[in-house]
Amino acid sequence: MPRKAKTTKYKMKTHKATAKRFRATGSGKLLRTKGGKSHLRFNTSKRTKAQFTEMIPVEGKSYQKRVKRLAPYIDKNN
Repeated sequence: MPRKAKTTKYKMKTHKATAKRFRATGSGKLLRTKGGKSHLRFNTSKRTKAQFTEMIPVEGKSYQKRVKRLAPYIDKNN
């Protein structure tokens, strides 16, 4: 009796830059970091600099869909 060939399941590759910039909450919402916090901040007010640390939710279904496609395992491996 001939043996059946094994079927392999392929894993999708994660876009690492996307995985570093976004994270998912427990309820499944996507949060993103703010840009502009690396350099040229000496003219920025203290309040604005403090606001750079907080993450804000991703608005828009098309953006959420794109992030999920680039980082498919982001909600599973928080």
